[in-house]
Amino acid sequence: MQQKSSLVHTILGAGGAISNHLASTLTEYTTQIRLVSRHPKKVNATDELFPADLLNAKEMEQAIEGSEVVYATVGFPYNAKVWQKCWPVFMTNLIAACKKHNVKLVFFDNIYMYDKNYLNGMDESTPIHPSSKKGEVRAAIYNQLLYAIENKELTATIARSADFYGPGEQRNSVITETVITPFLQGKTASWLGNANFKHSFTYTPDAAKAMAILGNSSKGFDQPVWHIPTASPALTGKEWIEKIAHELDVKPNYRNVSQLMLKLIGLFVPILSETAEMYYQNNRDYVFDSSAFETAFDFTPTAYDEGIKATIQSIKNKA
Repeated sequence: MQQKSSLVHTILGAGGAISNHLASTLTEYTTQIRLVSRHPKKVNATDELFPADLLNAKEMEQAIEGSEVVYATVGFPYNAKVWQKCWPVFMTNLIAACKKHNVKLVFFDNIYMYDKNYLNGMDESTPIHPSSKKGEVRAAIYNQLLYAIENKELTATIARSADFYGPGEQRNSVITETVITPFLQGKTASWLGNANFKHSFTYTPDAAKAMAILGNSSKGFDQPVWHIPTASPALTGKEWIEKIAHELDVKPNYRNVSQLMLKLIGLFVPILSETAEMYYQNNRDYVFDSSAFETAFDFTPTAYDEGIKATIQSIKNKA
């Protein structure tokens, strides 16, 4: 059995699905977990709560002072203008604070910066060439952190995820919003793009376990980017819909949502207008390769059937 550390492990962006799973997982490694956000809430009875505005450099420094490892799972509202304003400030504050206090960093990332022509088989070497405003923001903060890593300004690694789904993740999961919830309401599901294309999804508990592993293994910092474990082979949209319908014992009725339709709906539903620029991820195969992590850490991702079952059960339990 692994001996637990008594040093502080700090989660920035507490309260989200990834961070909540991470807080639970970190109890295997440490007895001291600090949760940081504007209004943090305990996941474990012994968690330390630290309210802070992470866009404030001084509060960021105070939040991570005394930490051994920091896990950044922060999310800003899904809006390009908000991202352009907030992410560079957050990353600048984060790097400066980690350097000042000599804290190791695991940064949770997405694939928005990847070249849209290389989404079928994405791995850690996929070219960086964003096709959206949000992707440009993610590329900029990635390059900022990568520069600091390569110049040995801090010890850090990037845990990069595909789109995700899982228990506790309802507000930011496309699968939940467009398929599971409509089926539970007796409605027709929607699929962005063409449901015949493959689309990988990372299971949130697997993402959390991977971040904990990276933060607690010297090997975790051997390379700047890891694709965190994601089940394969990827399912097509139609297969996702059919598996979810089977689990819910409903008919797999669905409609494909075109980009034009998405833009029109977005006139009335702002969040969908923000999704329109990412539509290219749904009109081609989107296949995520996490084999490097799986091999390095002997990790088997949760099978999609199992993940779907647990996700649906979680939603039903909250209903």
